[in-house]
Parts: sequence; structure tokens; C-alpha cells
Amino acid sequence: MNPTPAPEAPPAPACYRHAQRETYIRCTRCDRHICPDCMREAPVGHQCPDCVRAGHQGMREARTVFGARTGAGPVLTYLLIALNVLAYLLELARPDTVDRYDNLGQGLLGPDGKAYVFQGAGVPLPPGFHLSGVAHGEWYRLITSAFLHQPPGQGTFGILHILMNMYSLWLFGRVMEVQLGRIRFLALYLLSAVGGSVLGYLISPTEAALGASGAIFGLVGAYFLMTRRMHSDPLGGGRQLIASVIWLVASAGITSWQGHLGGLLTGLLLGTAFVFAPRKARAAVQVAAVLAVGALLVGGVLYQTAALTG
Repeated sequence: MNPTPAPEAPPAPACYRHAQRETYIRCTRCDRHICPDCMREAPVGHQCPDCVRAGHQGMREARTVFGARTGAGPVLTYLLIALNVLAYLLELARPDTVDRYDNLGQGLLGPDGKAYVFQGAGVPLPPGFHLSGVAHGEWYRLITSAFLHQPPGQGTFGILHILMNMYSLWLFGRVMEVQLGRIRFLALYLLSAVGGSVLGYLISPTEAALGASGAIFGLVGAYFLMTRRMHSDPLGGGRQLIASVIWLVASAGITSWQGHLGGLLTGLLLGTAFVFAPRKARAAVQVAAVLAVGALLVGGVLYQTAALTG
């Protein structure tokens, strides 16, 4: 008698992504076979890469109460500090940088690169001199001045000027960038800086000013409002705001109080929209606030420019 051949064993199952790899492990979600390279840890068992990816797509991204994505670091804060430091080093290498890029509304720039007081219309300009300032097309001064600080040995504070401002930016910027998100934080910082420059241009156009103080005051104002909404105040927002107002008044004769006040008011306006915007219309309200504040600042510059140039 011929022996009956044993039935052939069924082929071992293979991974659905790697046909040459045998495996008996299945995805707990789709029940397909997966090899060790395709296994992904799950609350129960393992899942395949496709099921893990589909699960992530269905998850809502975590955000702060102000609309920022969670988990992002304060990259812009450190970048802004670096830009201020680089501008300061440029001032040391090229002293004429201050006169060319500070917040001067209307003045004269001499052939030596230094700024001089403008005597008014009808007075002939000396040879080699030309009109300069925001009123004469140099709008960039409204923002470049916010990255300049008093060189060592000049002004009331010298190098302390940039040290105090950068410490404040480091202190408030890290918290606010994480809570507001990079775009809102950058809009708040830059518009507060421009807001301080614009108020200085409106009130004292022939006096040059410089420094990041307007932007810092804007951060302080917005931070105070943010802590009211969060019911948490790790940096003492109330005390910081009071101290800022006291400093604004006390330093009126030695610093640009106009820049401080303009930055603070701008920060409070934008901060109100960023912090208290209703969730369902949060993005629309915040964008509208940025555009409205920007338009207000542009209108102020146009008005003063027309008044100065006739």
C-alpha cells in the first residue's frame, strides 16, 4: 500500500506591507498582519502605521485659550533678542547707524552722517545737508529705531538701556509667545514698537528717540490682560503694569515717555482683542484688531507728515 501523503501546511501569513516577512501578529484596529517593523504601540496591543496615521488625523490639535498650538517654544523671543544685540554691535562698529535709523520725525542729515535740528521751511540747507526723517519718506525709522539702543557712554543709561530691555523681553516674551502663538506675539511686539514710534512722531517730531521700550511696554500691557483671563499671574502682571506706569511718569524728562505710552496703549488695544475674543470668532476678531490698529497708526503718520510738509 502506498502511504497517504500528509496535507501541505497552509503558508504562514505575511505582513501586509512586507510580503516576504512572516508574522502572526495582527493590527488590533484593522486585523491585518504586521511585522515587528510595522508594529506601533497602542493602548491595547499594536496597530499598523496606516491605522495610527488615520487616528492622528481624527484628533483635535490642542491649543491654548488664546488660539496658540501647544508645545511650541519661544523661538521668536530669542530671535528678537539676537536681532537687538546684533543691531547694538552694528552701532559700536558704525556709530552713524543711530542717526540714520533712529525715530526722527524731521531733521537734517549732514555729510558726516550726523543728525542736526531742522530750522524750518524757508531756511536754505547748507551744502551737503539733506532733509531726513519720517516726514521725508524714511518710514523705516518707525521700526528700525525699536532695535537700536544707547551706545556705551552716551545718554543717561548707556549699556544698561539694552540690558534692561532685553531682560524684560526675555521675561515676558517666553510666556507670551507660548500662550499667544508666534504670529500673534510678533504682531503684538512689532505694532507696539511702531505705536510708540508713531506717538513720538506725533508729539515731538524733531526729537530723535530709540529703543525697544515701546514694544516692551506693549508686552506688559497685554500680559496684564492675559493674566486676568487665565486667573494666573506668575510674573506679577499687576505689579509690573503699575511699575511701568510709574516709570513712564518718573522718567519723562530723561527718556521718551511718548514711546513708552504709545507702546503701552497699543499693547492694551491688541491685548484686549487677543485675550477676550470669543472662541467661535477668535481668528476673525484678532485679525480685524491687527488691521484696525495698523490702519490707525498709518493714519497718524500720514496726518503728521502732511502737517509737517505742508
